[in-house]
Amino acid sequence: MRPAALPDFPWDSLAADKALAAVHPGGIVDLSVGTPVDPVPEVVRAALTGPAAAEPGYPTTHGPAALREAIAASLARRFGVTGVDPAAVLPTIGSKELVAWLPALLGLGAGDVVVIPELAYPTYEVGARLAGAEWLRCDGPAAAGPRRVRLVWLNSPSNPTGRVLPAEHLRTVVAWARERGAVVASDECYLALPGHADPAPVSVLHPEVCDGDHTGLLAVHSMSKSSNLAGYRAAFVAGDPVLVARLLEVRKHAGMMMPRPVQAAMAAAVADDEHVAAQAAVYDARRARLRGALEKAGLRVDHSEAGLYLWATAGKPSRLTVRDLATQGVLVAPGEFYGPEGAEHVRVAVTANDERIDAAVRRLAP
Repeated sequence: MRPAALPDFPWDSLAADKALAAVHPGGIVDLSVGTPVDPVPEVVRAALTGPAAAEPGYPTTHGPAALREAIAASLARRFGVTGVDPAAVLPTIGSKELVAWLPALLGLGAGDVVVIPELAYPTYEVGARLAGAEWLRCDGPAAAGPRRVRLVWLNSPSNPTGRVLPAEHLRTVVAWARERGAVVASDECYLALPGHADPAPVSVLHPEVCDGDHTGLLAVHSMSKSSNLAGYRAAFVAGDPVLVARLLEVRKHAGMMMPRPVQAAMAAAVADDEHVAAQAAVYDARRARLRGALEKAGLRVDHSEAGLYLWATAGKPSRLTVRDLATQGVLVAPGEFYGPEGAEHVRVAVTANDERIDAAVRRLAP
């Protein structure tokens, strides 16, 4: 079966608003995308250009054991995730490609259903379309009814809302999925950016959620946000050994392999916690300044406890708010990109540098 037609790429529709923001006398403050702007940590750059850069042969799809062991150790150290078998860790070429291809890699197709959050990263839907599967937006998968659900996506802290799901919620979803033989894939790209969320964000692989049993569970992690490695395309998936082995087999046939120097850089990134904590503190400070400015400008900020985004509303269609802010030289993303429930919200990224963040704060002043 042919995949369902893909939607237009959402950010292409912001061209006119971007042009409007760009003519502001002080230049554009682009808060529409979550692209890191801070330096790549020196320890990572050194690893990228180290001995691995001179290796002429093909890398392996699974990556070296040392990398997978370092990843498993970092999950235990940073997030309290214990019992991860290094064999059940798989490097991926960024997290977006895994999100987009996971339904197909798992063999989903016509008649299968992918459950995605009501407000969701657009690529969850794209992945279902590419596999020729159906998708259903709901925050409580029980709403799926009798449909043949094969995959459930979780995302905490959330893109776009910054919402954090408590362990009890995750545990309920895991139990529901296991009763039906569905896979739970947890997009945890923002887990290392906990903000001031209470309770703190937790992995689907944490014992509080799964009792140490990773059956049917996959956790997707990215180095793009926590280590400023968006340009490196460095990410991984970990969890159920059987599922990871299945993904590995398909990816070997398809030639999906992370470059060897990036594997070395990623090993350095997961072994060093100091730069991750420092980057999280930078985002916390930017989030606080932007949140205060948005609220003083009359917008209400919902959720936004953690991650990289503020989820704000002026009580009118999101495209009108995008245009209003663009006239002030500030570009944000309309909430409609993330689902119908976002029709009156905008997503504001905190990934501009401090000078641009301060410029946005001044422009938003009433």
